[in-house]
Amino acid sequence: MTAAHENQYPTPFESGNGNQTTTWAECIAFYERLAGQFPGVLRWGEIGVSDTGVPLHAGVVTADGVFDRDTLKQQRRPVFFNNNGIHPGEPEGIDACMALVRDFCTQPGRLAALGDTVFLFIPVYNVDGCINRQNTSRVNQLGPESFGFRGNGRHLDLNRDFIKCDSLAAQVFNRFFTAWDPDVMVDTHTSNGADYSYTMTLIPTQPDKLGGGLGQFLRESMLPAICGDMAQRGWPTCPYMNLLAETPDDGIEDFLDLPRFSTGYAALHHTIGFMPETHMLKPFADRVASMRTLVDVVLEFTVAHAAQIQELRRDAKAAAAQQARWPLTWRNDRSRPASLRFKGYRAVRTPSRLGNYERLAYDRSQPWEKDIVHFDRCVEDLAVAAPKAYLVPQAWREVIERLQWNGVELRRLEADQLFDAARVYRVQSVTSRASAYEGHMFHDQLVLATHTERFQARVGDVLVPLDQPNARYAVETLEPEAHDSFFRWGFFNSVLEKKENFSAYVFEDTALQMLEDEPALKRQFEQWKADNPEKLSDQQAVLGFLFAHGRRHAEPGWRRYPVVGLM
Repeated sequence: MTAAHENQYPTPFESGNGNQTTTWAECIAFYERLAGQFPGVLRWGEIGVSDTGVPLHAGVVTADGVFDRDTLKQQRRPVFFNNNGIHPGEPEGIDACMALVRDFCTQPGRLAALGDTVFLFIPVYNVDGCINRQNTSRVNQLGPESFGFRGNGRHLDLNRDFIKCDSLAAQVFNRFFTAWDPDVMVDTHTSNGADYSYTMTLIPTQPDKLGGGLGQFLRESMLPAICGDMAQRGWPTCPYMNLLAETPDDGIEDFLDLPRFSTGYAALHHTIGFMPETHMLKPFADRVASMRTLVDVVLEFTVAHAAQIQELRRDAKAAAAQQARWPLTWRNDRSRPASLRFKGYRAVRTPSRLGNYERLAYDRSQPWEKDIVHFDRCVEDLAVAAPKAYLVPQAWREVIERLQWNGVELRRLEADQLFDAARVYRVQSVTSRASAYEGHMFHDQLVLATHTERFQARVGDVLVPLDQPNARYAVETLEPEAHDSFFRWGFFNSVLEKKENFSAYVFEDTALQMLEDEPALKRQFEQWKADNPEKLSDQQAVLGFLFAHGRRHAEPGWRRYPVVGLM
């Protein structure tokens, strides 16, 4: 960037004292000015609105001035996507992106270096939070002087909303991401946690979860190149500090990026994702500079290896359409430790002045460098045989529309149809979080019973075949035991509620007859009495057990998972 260009199009960060970030209004005005002055470089516009009615914008930069998405897709152009401001209290990516786009506009050599690659960006994703400015919500962060808030207009964390899509922003994002189908994504953040020497840490899409040749390429080629290049440019980068214990001394393990998070969501679309996390206690100017460098490094690698990345993504989508067995949950593999050379600070514990405990601090005057353990592998924890297709009853409109937003191929039944072999789940038990989590009572644990039956589908119900590139999204949202399934987020809660009840004085006689007519119920009841002798004096408990487990008054839809797998 030349001094003349900097003076002509300075960002609010560059115009300040190194500890100030842009406001939403300043950011939008900055891009509108660039788009007006450089229409052959930048296409800019609204893609939706937030829950409070604030416009949500996106921009496209190409070296040849081609911006039409359909044309770019026909040309099979590689797409690099930079998402910023999902947490507006972590704003360095917002400021870094503004300077990068300005440089594309004002530096012909920088623009030409893009080659065929499309630079796609959302300048501020959580616009509600960006407007909600103060300087107190980030308890442990050093600067900037004023910043936005993590929650959106509905007090939702948008980096937990990619699957459930409670927010209008997430609904827009799902459609936007699917339409552009980026090859690589960088979603910018700031980290909370331990203190250490690094300004930049990095969460990639977990390579084992990404899987196949794409995951192998990420682990063996892309990550080493990115970290090596960052070190050469003065910003040594280490993995995100997902600690095994209280301090980095005891080691770290890979962050398990579930689909609720941006990088986990990207993996459902076979996109390589990165979540750079700058360190909260480093000066804001350093955080902005390291973030700009990280985006530059990943973009340059993407440009240089675009053909290979695109081929690996095509292979991954083709493999998904043929996959016979799908992982549903993952866990960190503690059996294969790796070693990570790490630069930290001595952990010091002293008596607290607030309570009867020791507090932790880090002494920056006592740096250390040593190898620490790094569990950098994840393994399948639960898997399921892939059905031929899923059948989603048309009543579950919220589920169907999310599948559509994510490009899942669907087919509406044009006539009633009887399927001979349907895998049906019944929910035996559910354990939910004790308090609300992002607007839902998230179901952490569930026990299912499975059986196969003939299933009568109705005209208008939706068939979801799995011989398609977007099979992974369908499996990981429709299989109830998957980490972030629609079931876990409460989309099917109504089936967990029994609709009818009994009057005890009438049902007492009916229950006795049921025990005579249903030998299986009698066996269950005898076992229940042996297991729960203290409940035999509770009429509601006794009759409630018989009412719930007997066949005579069974409700077919109660605890029956509505989506069935066609085998």
